[in-house]
Amino acid sequence: MNEHTTLTAADGHTLDAYIARPQGEPIAGLVIVQEIFGVNAHIRSVADGYAKDGFLAVAPALFDRFERGVDLGYDGADMQKAMSLLPKLDIDKSLLDVAAALAYAKAETQKKAGVVGYCFGGSLAWLAATRLDPDAAVGYYGGYIAKFATETPHAPVMLHFGKQDTHIPEEAANAVKAAHPEVQIYWYDAGHGFNCDARASFNPAEARVARERSLAFLKQHLG
Repeated sequence: MNEHTTLTAADGHTLDAYIARPQGEPIAGLVIVQEIFGVNAHIRSVADGYAKDGFLAVAPALFDRFERGVDLGYDGADMQKAMSLLPKLDIDKSLLDVAAALAYAKAETQKKAGVVGYCFGGSLAWLAATRLDPDAAVGYYGGYIAKFATETPHAPVMLHFGKQDTHIPEEAANAVKAAHPEVQIYWYDAGHGFNCDARASFNPAEARVARERSLAFLKQHLG
């Protein structure tokens, strides 16, 4: 079952969130953090997938800070618009929105809650672990993580990167590993966005492995 709700961040900003509910009692809450394409069909499908696995999934609309209802594809004019919106995203304000989603997930389930993020959301998943209060965090190909590699996570973290990702050099992940050897980091024979079936870079085999690892990790720390 899916629905939408309105969240209120600590600074008073209100934003939409897509909610995917499991059939029975949830294992835990899970915040799904978008790429730079909004809470689009892919992100909603990710939330739906985790709901089928037993989580209450919450996907906050980060672009609501400056444009509501953003739902973009990955090519042509949609890609151009996404790239034009990226500079408008403020990491600190986006974290306020993630925090609001975490609070909602914990209140709704009365259980633990984690974060899973992709691309820009992958970086926010890392920062959620260092600055917020999730019980676990999973980040996929977060390009900004290296800038914040020295920050200390307060929850278990798993990170996924593609070996052919031209946006993220191997040194980025190595910086995290050097500062925090306990963080689980995995590399895949794939490019940027390899988890997304709407992208040309989609790699179903590697995406399946990454998701299996993520699901086991989340169940271990949230279940």
